[in-house]
Amino acid sequence: MKKGLIIAIDGPAASGKSTTAQLLAQKLGYVYIDTGAMYRACALKAKKMGIDINDEESIRELLDDIDIRIENHNSKNRIFLDGEDVSEDIRADDISALASAISAIPAVRYKMVELQRKMGEKGGVILDGRDIGTFVFPTAEVKFFLTASPEVRAKRRWLELQQKGINKDFSEVLADLVKRDNNDSQRALAPLKKADDAIEVDTSNMTIEEQTDFLYQIICSRMEEECKCS
Repeated sequence: MKKGLIIAIDGPAASGKSTTAQLLAQKLGYVYIDTGAMYRACALKAKKMGIDINDEESIRELLDDIDIRIENHNSKNRIFLDGEDVSEDIRADDISALASAISAIPAVRYKMVELQRKMGEKGGVILDGRDIGTFVFPTAEVKFFLTASPEVRAKRRWLELQQKGINKDFSEVLADLVKRDNNDSQRALAPLKKADDAIEVDTSNMTIEEQTDFLYQIICSRMEEECKCS
């Protein structure tokens, strides 16, 4: 028996997917599945093992015994790779770049999707990523596609880096983001794209609170009898 809806939130980097998904999960009492973190964890393991990202045979072997878990601690997700908390390690810039590349490898994609479907099959979950509504859960009851201009998204990422004490030129951040967009949109398997039945939301001029409330109201109005809305 399903525990609730399956809600898919897709979109490019820095469109506000992850933060919005986390806040919505808290408001709805749902489980948040950070699919991007799973690819980052896979990329981190490849780096730790010294595996070249282009060595697909070694990458496939890596998947045989990989253990990725998502646990909620004090209303925040923690990502565990082979029993080790790597929640901070997977957010490094180099891991972001590796994650984009490794996610294009079919064996990796299928393995992560298999894990994601097992985690979310009973419902009561919110997943964010780039192919949730089109590939992972094409039958999700509610789908969103968040977007914003590259400049706005790059500024968000740049400010995030500044807050972490990482000094990086804005132009470099923008270039990295545009490259990531191209990689995600042009990969052969499950590329970044809006599902036909997804609701597109431009977050360029919205705060996180505004976009969270906007999506929350849509979820409640469309599935009122199944949502924990007051």
